[in-house]
This record gives sequence, structure tokens and C-alpha cells, in this order.
Amino acid sequence: MSDELEPRQLAPAHLPDEPEGAIPSETALPPRPLTPPVPDDLQAVFDVPVKVQAVLGRSRMDIGDLLRLKPGMVVELDRRVGEPVDIFVNNRLIARGEVVLIDATLGITLTEIVRKEG
Repeated sequence: MSDELEPRQLAPAHLPDEPEGAIPSETALPPRPLTPPVPDDLQAVFDVPVKVQAVLGRSRMDIGDLLRLKPGMVVELDRRVGEPVDIFVNNRLIARGEVVLIDATLGITLTEIVRKEG
């Protein structure tokens, strides 16, 4: 036998159940703050790159039609004028908005935040 110790997985520590109305022991986990995180708490993720897309609409066409496209040709989309634009972050729908023009720059004004159900 060797004097070396074998690595082993430790089970999580068990916290004893406190009777109702008892003062929590020092081993109890601290309560989570009720306030949302402030920017200082999120500083570590500020430099994480994400892919943001504003999708005006979609269209399906054959490859032959795609190869025949030329400047000035119109591609019909599945949306109408005035319908909201979908905003995706890392391919996940997060919001909808309206296209705006400010000093010759296109942008999106968010009109709805999409919450994932479930």
C-alpha cells in the first residue's frame, strides 16, 4: 500500500434544521439581498462580447434567385411597414422595437421586452 492519499469527492455539508421561530445559527447561509445587482456587481461581465441582431424580416428564395440579385432589386420580406423589429442577443429573442432614424443613423427603439415563459 502507498502512503499517498487518494482523491475523493466530499458530500455537501448538512445544515441542521432550525425549529420554526429559532434564531439562525452561525452556520446558516446569509440571506440573499432583495435589491437587484448594481453595476459594480456586474463589472466582471461588462467586457463579454455578445452578438446583437435587429431582424427586419425574413424571406425564402431559391439559390438561383439569390445569385441573380443585383443592386437596386427588392427582396420581399415577411413583415409589413410598421410591424415591430425582432431584437436577438446571441440568437435568443429578447425584445421588439421600432426602426428610428437619428441624424442619418438607423437605430431601434425598444417597445417590448420579451420574457421567456416557463
